[in-house]
Order: sequence, then C-alpha cells, then structure tokens
Amino acid sequence: MPGYFAIVLHAHLPFVRHPEHEKFLEENWLFEAITETYIPLLRLLQGWLRDGLDSRLTLTLTPTLCSMLLDPLLQDRYVRHLNSLMQLAEKEIQRTHLDPALHRLAQMYHRRFTESRDAYFACEKNLVAAFGKFQELGTLEIITSAATHALLPLLANHPPSLRAQVLVARDHYRRCFGRDPRGIWLPECAYDASVEKVLQEANLRWFITDTHGLMNAEPRPRYGVFAPVFTPNGLAAFARDPDSSKQVWSKTEGYPGDPRYRDFYRDIGFDLEFDYVKPHLPGAEQRGFTGIKYHRITGGTAEKQVYDSTAALQAADGHAQHFLEARRTQIKKLAGIMDRPPLVLAPYDAELFGHWWHEGPEFLDYLVRKACCDQQTFSLITPGEYLRQQPTNQIVKPAASSWGEHGYWSVWLNETNEWIYPHLHIAQERMTELARRFPDPSVARVSSLSSPEGGEGRGEEASLFAAQIPSPQPSPRLGGEREPEARPNSSPLQRRALQQAARELLLAQASDWPFILRTGTSPDYARKRIKNHLLRFTKIYDQLTQGNTDEKWLGQIEARDNLFPEIRPEYWA
Repeated sequence: MPGYFAIVLHAHLPFVRHPEHEKFLEENWLFEAITETYIPLLRLLQGWLRDGLDSRLTLTLTPTLCSMLLDPLLQDRYVRHLNSLMQLAEKEIQRTHLDPALHRLAQMYHRRFTESRDAYFACEKNLVAAFGKFQELGTLEIITSAATHALLPLLANHPPSLRAQVLVARDHYRRCFGRDPRGIWLPECAYDASVEKVLQEANLRWFITDTHGLMNAEPRPRYGVFAPVFTPNGLAAFARDPDSSKQVWSKTEGYPGDPRYRDFYRDIGFDLEFDYVKPHLPGAEQRGFTGIKYHRITGGTAEKQVYDSTAALQAADGHAQHFLEARRTQIKKLAGIMDRPPLVLAPYDAELFGHWWHEGPEFLDYLVRKACCDQQTFSLITPGEYLRQQPTNQIVKPAASSWGEHGYWSVWLNETNEWIYPHLHIAQERMTELARRFPDPSVARVSSLSSPEGGEGRGEEASLFAAQIPSPQPSPRLGGEREPEARPNSSPLQRRALQQAARELLLAQASDWPFILRTGTSPDYARKRIKNHLLRFTKIYDQLTQGNTDEKWLGQIEARDNLFPEIRPEYWA
C-alpha cells in the first residue's frame, strides 16, 4: 500500500452520577451517548468482523467514561431510560397513525430503542468489556486519557497532580483491559513538554497533538503531519490532518450540515405537550431531549421539513465516497514525494458520530467498507501499528498547543473560569501534604520529597471559599531541605478518607467544568460541581489534620463519587 489512514475516535464524558436523585438531567448525557454512539459503534465493529473486513480503528475510552459504563446504578438507570423511550415510541406510533411520514419515523425509533436494549443485554450491560474483545482481536486499539480529563499543561505548576492524573488513568486502564495502555489522548490535545516525564513513567509510547503543535516544532518536521515524530524523550507524537478534519468539522463545508440530515435540536421533548412527554423526560420538571426527532436540517430558517431516512442514508453514502476519493488523492500525492508510506490521521470526538450527527455511524460504515473493498491506495491502520512498522522517526521538539479555540489554553483559562485555579492550587498542595503525612504502610517511602514550589499570593484572593480553604501550611521539616519527619502509617479510616480526598480533587480538576463555563451550556451545574468537590476535599482535609474523621459522612460521599476504587494517594507524594 502506498499509504495509511488512521481514524481515531475520542469517547469521553465527565463523571456524572447522582444516586441522591431518582432522576437527574445531566445523567442523560451518558444515556444519549450509549444509545446514539457507543452501541452503534460496537455494532459497526461486529459487522466489519462478521464480513471479514481488514478494518482498523483507534478509540479513546476515558477513565471517567469507563467508570460510568461499569457502574451498576447507571447501568440499571440506562435500562430504565431505554424502557421509558420504548414506551414513548409506542405512544408515538399510536399518535401518528394518520400521518404516514411521522408514523414510519415513530416505528423507526421504536425499533432503534428495542435493538439498543437487545444489544446492551447481549453484552451483559458491559460495553467496556465488549470493546475490549475487539482489542484482543487486533481490529481496535483502545487508548487512555488523563484520569478526569484535566488539561495537563495547567497542572504543570504542581507536578504531583500532573503525575496523579496520568498514573491513576494507567491503573484504571489495567483494571478495565488487563494490559497497559500504549497510547494516550492528551485531554483537548493539550501538549507542552511538561507532560512528557510522567508519560514516560507510565510507559506510554505515543500521543496526538493538533496540527500546529507539530508544524511549529523545532526543527520543522521533514514530513509535516504525515508521519509521527519522536520527542527528545522518545515519545511518539502524531498530528491531526487538517484536510480530513475540515471535511467533517467545518461549520460551512462539513458533511453534518447537509440539509438532508436529521436536525439535532428539533425534538418532541420540546415540541409536544409537556404533560404528554413529562414521564419520559430526563429531568423531573423540565423539558429535555428524548432522542425522537422528526425533522431534517432543511436550511437556515425556522421551518423544518420532515426527515427522510432514505435520502439521509444516500447522503451519507455520497459523503463517504467523496471523503474516500479525497483521501486517495491526498495519499497518492504524498506517496509520490515521500520516501516512506504517508500516514493521514483523522481524530474526532466519538460523540459526533450518532449523537450530534445522526447519520455519522452510517458514514463510518460506508467509509470503512469502501476503504477495505473498493480501493488499493491506502490501508486502515492504528497509530501503534504504524509505529511498529516504522520504528525510525525524526526527533523534534513539538510546540505547546491544543485543539481548542485559538489553539492553546484560552477555552479553559479565561474570564469565565479563571476563579477556579487559585482554589485548585491550594487543594493540590494540600493533597501532597496529606499524602506525605498519612503514608500507606504497604508502600515504601520515596527518599526525595521536597515540597512543590510556587503558590505566591495564595491567601490574597477575595475567595469564594475563603472560610473553607485557608492557605495550606507547609509540611514540617527537620531542618533545611531534608525529608519530612517520619509519621505513623495511616489507619484504615484515614486511608479511606485520603483516597476520597484524591477522588474529589481529581473530579474538581476536570477540564469539562471550565469548558462548560466558557460555552455557557450548563454553567450552573458546572459551577456547582467544582464548588462541591472542593468543599468536600476541604472538609476531608480538616478532619484528617484534626484527627476526627466523620465515618458516616465519608461513607455517603464514597457512595456518591465512587470512581477509582483502588486509587493510590501516594502518587501525590
């Protein structure tokens, strides 16, 4: 083959789990993604395997997403969610019986929900294990991300937090898939050199950066973005191909905006009488998406025409052919001027396919089938497989970058969310203090435990948490820069409290919350999540340092924020 094409899908959702409520609106983010993206993607993999296609796909399953997919409470709530949607679809079949077009669509949705439930039970409600089987077969490469999708360069001023985000993610991947990860999706593709040391420690081999992260490297990469490079530390960096991204992501040129495709925002949860849809809505007392949508994009006006699934599938077929020919032309040209097989890497958010773009899974299916059967210009490949075939690569220093707006950190650090970081900084230093003060008796002490530097001005903020988060006190010293004084090993209760403090800090660090504050989609919820995690962390800190841990209260928050059951606080030490 003259060249290779790698499809990388990044599946991620923030950890949202609220057992204290019977129904919770934001839990629907997970349920929608399972029905509209994850189950369809699993069925694509099954179909390609059944038909003997030499397919390859790379998929991130982030630790927070895996934690939710494996959680029994959320699994049961998803089944309840599907059963409710099936009941709603049955009501719609009756309601629309005099309108043939809507009636066919109501039947389509009922069939979709039924098939989703059947597929979910077929894998025993364990989608993580179902995807893992395809990794064992070699057709899927599953990669990890940071533990709670924190923007890693923004943790560079506290290396223990940066370290913990990566090592906790590695440990969780081991629990899920029985092996170590080889690749990592840096959250938001945010890279700078500060992340490399811990990636090496975790034995990760490669990561993905945005286009300008490689094109602004020193020296400039000989092959541009069409081959990986090695950093001076020996990590491989792959870059996003801008042309293949533009054809899908562009607001004006991207395929998902075609007027034949289904409109995402017109949903019967907003269109029909509230009392009629209320029992099936994700929130108890407010309108929301049901997933039953009867209209196509149509155009830029408010008037929408009824969705025609046949025309939409024809559009997906045509777009897949157009995309295939564009990649063939691109790779043929590159192969003619490169002395090695070019690699075109196309990374996307997985939720684009099916959730935001209803016909996205069909587009992927058509594309992979055409790539495997109708051409000989390129092969499908994963980044890890390409590295095994091409182990010699140029050494460069990639530039700091992300795939967010303006290409750096401005989405996650701006006037809407900058208030978060002083409080995180204090909590991070306190976490290191606790990890050193209450060591695990089963873990050997590390010899060089100097305190993290920095933190000037910690007590100067007009603090939202002024009463709850005072400036941390430095760890006691025996003089100069010598080690902290020896401390007794932690008791089982202290160990539990320390582990929960680590969970709360990780959850507060998630990049999802500043992103939501910046975009304004659910700002009240994001703000509440940050505050609650920081306040819980602070209460645990106070109780541990004062020697009066409230076991009953601790049990309550352990049951709520229950991810990473074997988390190791010593990573912060």
